[in-house]
Amino acid sequence: MDEERRKRMREEIFKELNEKQQVTDEELYTIIDRRIMEYGQEVFLPLKDRMELRGRLFDSFRRLGALQELVDDNEVTEIMVNGADQVFVERNGSVELCGRAFDSQEQLEDTIQQIVSRVNRTVNVSRPIADARLPDGSRVHIVLPPIALDGPAVTIRKFPKPITMERLLRLQAVTEEAAHFLKAIVEAGYNIFVCGGTNSGKSTFLNALSAYIPKDERIVTIEDSAELKITQIKNLVRLETRGANGEGEGEITIGDLIKASLRMNPDRIIVGEVRGKEALDMISAMNTGHDGSLSTGHGNSPKDMLSRLETMILMGADIPLAAVRSQVAAALDILIHLGRLRDKSRRVLSIMEVAGYENGEIRLHPLYRFEEDYENRDSGKAVRGSLKKVGNLENTEKLKAAGIEI
Repeated sequence: MDEERRKRMREEIFKELNEKQQVTDEELYTIIDRRIMEYGQEVFLPLKDRMELRGRLFDSFRRLGALQELVDDNEVTEIMVNGADQVFVERNGSVELCGRAFDSQEQLEDTIQQIVSRVNRTVNVSRPIADARLPDGSRVHIVLPPIALDGPAVTIRKFPKPITMERLLRLQAVTEEAAHFLKAIVEAGYNIFVCGGTNSGKSTFLNALSAYIPKDERIVTIEDSAELKITQIKNLVRLETRGANGEGEGEITIGDLIKASLRMNPDRIIVGEVRGKEALDMISAMNTGHDGSLSTGHGNSPKDMLSRLETMILMGADIPLAAVRSQVAAALDILIHLGRLRDKSRRVLSIMEVAGYENGEIRLHPLYRFEEDYENRDSGKAVRGSLKKVGNLENTEKLKAAGIEI
């Protein structure tokens, strides 16, 4: 069936829906089937094409339109919409232009409003940037005109299913020795911060680490857009930020949620990602008895991440830099740095112990470091190497208190 005819059919169905107050999914399918049958009397349409047309028309009204098939495709890890007529996807680390497109910018805008309304978010001309999520947990970032010059820009990061540490081992993102070490320090209640660049797998790795948390603990998760999928913890409270309304009121920030979580008697607090002055609240929580807390942040290296944390804390309080560094050193126990290599694989590049505050600087003690095997370098794109142990943990007090030996 030609695209022009499908567009006209959708417009006809849209007009019919506007004449009705409320239409159920079953009624919508009935309307679509009737239109397809009418068209089938004019032009022969094979059953396979009819079923595909039926699904696409329904998706355009009740689901994600041109994006639904891509969301359902397990091989697609990221969807990038640059206006109504350009949709890119990432498959196996490679980005390509796909054949899907929206019929019009209005249809794309309708799809965007469907997405944000499900999670009680608002995006419009006055608030043109928003974060949301799909029912399957996929992360959605939206930028509308006039900020986006070529039409609405939508980026969907898919999380089809939680990736366990066992799967990360199979993908060679981490070694068995390092995974055993991480399991021990999570159980023992070390405060861990995961850092890395964009799309390096921070949220995925944080989710994998959370599987090591003892099942009898009470956990509070705090996120901009809920992505963590913690299934083994029964005593779990999930908190999510909220943007301001049209009058600029009612905003709930990560900092607000961290403060609220301290009154919920949590054993651990998990902050999805720190980006600003809420870093001060996170560090304070880690320093007030909530051992075993986890968080992530953007940083090109462990040292750069510490510098970013210092800057973010100073955004929230006018305190001496020496005091900031002392608090960070006291709060964090372990820094895990992730990276995406030239072959598009995501690896743990280093595990560092935060070994205290000395001579005005935070001391980092390397425990594991990724070392590439240059001698047996693959002639193709694949990167060969592994995470090597380069040092022993100095602060073993929490391990001893928990009765855990490495």
